[in-house]
Amino acid sequence: MDIIPAGSFLRTHAVFVGLLVAGIAVRVVASLGYRPALWFWADSFSYLSSALDMRPLESRPSGYSVFLAPFHSVLALVTVQHLLGLGIAVCVYAVLRRRTFLPAWAAGLATAPILLDAYQIQLEHLVMADLLFTFLVVAAVTLLLLKPQSWFVVTLAFLLLAFSAMTRTLGLPLIAVAAVWLLIARAGWRRVVAGLGVAGVAVAGYAVWYGAAYGSYGLGSSSVWLWSRTMTFADCGRMDPPDHLKVLCPDIGPRLAAPAYIWDPASPIMKTGKQRDELASEFSMLALRSQPLDFLTAGLGDAMWAFHWDRVVYPSPGTQSAYQFPDYVKPLTNKIASAGRSAPELMLEYQGSRADTQIVEPFASWTRAYQRYVYLRGPILAAIFVFTFLVMIIRFRAATLLPLGFAVTLLLLPPLVAAFDHRYVVPVVPLACLAAACAVGWRSPAANVQRDQDREERVPARRAAHA
Repeated sequence: MDIIPAGSFLRTHAVFVGLLVAGIAVRVVASLGYRPALWFWADSFSYLSSALDMRPLESRPSGYSVFLAPFHSVLALVTVQHLLGLGIAVCVYAVLRRRTFLPAWAAGLATAPILLDAYQIQLEHLVMADLLFTFLVVAAVTLLLLKPQSWFVVTLAFLLLAFSAMTRTLGLPLIAVAAVWLLIARAGWRRVVAGLGVAGVAVAGYAVWYGAAYGSYGLGSSSVWLWSRTMTFADCGRMDPPDHLKVLCPDIGPRLAAPAYIWDPASPIMKTGKQRDELASEFSMLALRSQPLDFLTAGLGDAMWAFHWDRVVYPSPGTQSAYQFPDYVKPLTNKIASAGRSAPELMLEYQGSRADTQIVEPFASWTRAYQRYVYLRGPILAAIFVFTFLVMIIRFRAATLLPLGFAVTLLLLPPLVAAFDHRYVVPVVPLACLAAACAVGWRSPAANVQRDQDREERVPARRAAHA
């Protein structure tokens, strides 16, 4: 085995190692300032209740709950999430060093938004599914870019994408994007069929579990989310809905933010009773057929908020909407959070003690000050996309299409089918950075083979030098 001296390794990878150490330091400070985690009312506790009951949630996939189940410690959970966040950067760096001719310093810089962005770190510290989803997607992209010709690697990558779909339904279209990319990359239709087969079996297994609990197969009920999206533009005068759907028509006057139509007690959806999902789905399809341009304008217009200089606080003011480390946390009460249990009851059942967020100074103040300045501004993200598209026009590389296709899908689809949320933009960043770097530096397959041969030839020389 060839042993690379530590000094040589550090010199070669100095930029990435420096950023990695800085990223670890920031995460340690954030963890000391906000103990043991940040909670998102009431979604975090829904995941927690599902983990305790091992029963799928009705409105969203429960893959994250399965991930939560074995820890029984919120501190251990969040620590692992921070490690997964660092792992995302390692995946990006590994692809760039293995499959591009970019120098180590350039590959390292491509990971800076992952390692140092305060909102990435905040998402890792939040008891929510998004960090796990991002890791699964980036890990799948890494495998496909490194070894698209390997049957085992391809099926493993599609299995990871299936798990991502069980974590957030947005993983489903990514499976299709990956299959199309494999065909473009000429990996062979048999590998595509194998990957889709493995993913299909895994997703079907979850759908059967969901069906056993709720009587219908699926990953969760998303019809109400799509209906809430249509409520921001639906015009019942143009749609001419049948009488049984008129109850869902929006009131005349200013429209609310899409999520408000789900949770507001005065929302029309509250009048539908047990037919809620069926009516919401029928109304949504009618709105999309009647006003397709309004649908695209509303969704794509909201997606452009990701490129604003300042983050858009949506759908309502508050640190939770902005995903900021707070300077104050309201004490948890005995209000029902999920499955008939309060947040404190769920915490006690999960780990045997309360896990309320404790703000500890001066670490919390340092973290908040850091978040005010260190994050990827929207125009910079826009510039990364524009740069990638321009380079692709000049120098097309099929490999770039995979992370770029994933990034565009994750950016545009949530505002189209549900609502805009900056939490949904954070997973776009590592994929966009990877796509930009691949567009510039991706090697041809022949060049990769030659590079591997050169590395093998250098092994005896290293051994001789250090003998």
